[in-house]
Amino acid sequence: MSHAGGVLFLLIVVSYEIASKVEFTNIVCTSLDKEFSDFEYCYLKSVNRTYKYVSAKCNLYQTPVKKVKVNFSLYKRFNGYRPFMYNITVDACRFLKNPKSNPVTLFFFSSFASFSNLNHSCPFSGALFVEKLSTEFINHQATKVLPFPEGDYMIEFNWIAYDINRAVVKLYLTLS
Repeated sequence: MSHAGGVLFLLIVVSYEIASKVEFTNIVCTSLDKEFSDFEYCYLKSVNRTYKYVSAKCNLYQTPVKKVKVNFSLYKRFNGYRPFMYNITVDACRFLKNPKSNPVTLFFFSSFASFSNLNHSCPFSGALFVEKLSTEFINHQATKVLPFPEGDYMIEFNWIAYDINRAVVKLYLTLS
């Protein structure tokens, strides 16, 4: 390839904008131990055709919670949802003390951290929430930082306290 051809190729690659868009399609929150915690609310709200957000609030009843793990799995729809790329369990207390220790977890966590009160390490008490998480930041993460192929996805979060699975949150989205 000539120098001029290489420069043209580089300009095309650099100027190429990924036109992908993330859209939430559903959220389902399930408490597996209502004496330990329960969801006060968990919903997807459509403000208009282009702006949707999710909000969820989980009240903790046996506080302070000092030992938490989170398992998050990414699924892609192929005749039902199938595991896709990630299935990670992380000690949430340790991760929140040093988020840079786990880059993959940090990638997913940073998608919603600024919309939640999960901004400190253990112990946790009261309620945990994510408020008005829109697709704006997730669009940047899923299309520019680490591009994903188009399709329907589900991210499943299992919240494990004291080695018992206490809650499951399933967030469904489409990348087009």
